[in-house]
Amino acid sequence: MGKVISLINQKGGVGKTTTTINLSASLALLGKKILLIDLDPQCNATTGIGLNKGDIEKSIYNVFNGTSTIDEATVKTKYKNLYVLPANINLAGIDIELEQSDIMPGVSKAEKLKYQIDKVKDNYDYILIDCPPALGIITTNALTASDSVIIPVQCEFFALEGITQLLKAIMYTQANLNPNLTIEGVLLTMLDARTNLGLEVVEEIRSYFKDKVYNTIIPRLIRLTEAPSHGKPIIAYDPKSRGSEAYLNLAKEVIKANARAN
Repeated sequence: MGKVISLINQKGGVGKTTTTINLSASLALLGKKILLIDLDPQCNATTGIGLNKGDIEKSIYNVFNGTSTIDEATVKTKYKNLYVLPANINLAGIDIELEQSDIMPGVSKAEKLKYQIDKVKDNYDYILIDCPPALGIITTNALTASDSVIIPVQCEFFALEGITQLLKAIMYTQANLNPNLTIEGVLLTMLDARTNLGLEVVEEIRSYFKDKVYNTIIPRLIRLTEAPSHGKPIIAYDPKSRGSEAYLNLAKEVIKANARAN
């Protein structure tokens, strides 16, 4: 059975979408069959992996409103083992539409995505969900559908700001919607190792989350910020870069942790 992992942090600019794209591509390169679900109305994961928004006929929006299945809306990327369920701007209004009882009757508004994901879960090794930078109904759907979450945390001042609110959202989901939800790991991102502040934040996060923090730390690199504008993960844009090495190491950590858990 595949594992569903949401990448979540309601604070923007922490490397969440960059991580979703590059972790998905790295896991695929290591032989795992991956479905990347773009749940952000900004569609950055969709375009960052190389899809043209104008060419998308069906998206996660159609899955939510019941006019398409996940299989019908999923797009095969040009990278082996990597599939994408894209987003478009229509997703921004889905919270209002989910209030309508005629969308998937009998399924609560917080479980619409889980209802659909459960049908395809066995077809993939990992399903990675790029959540929007907000704790609304879209993110609640992601948490309800997920087995675990990865929390990217930027190595900058106020890194822990908002984390308490995020952890409360996770605990609420555990208590009311998805008792099996766990924290897969905490990922330190955008580290500038030249500054004392960055290293201090690393220590602060590690002392707060203990063994949940990945050994891999994602450095702050221009190449990582350039890659999405070319519609490529870093392993395709610059395979020999430190960014490629970091995300491949992260993918190996994820695979190892789940092999040990099983």
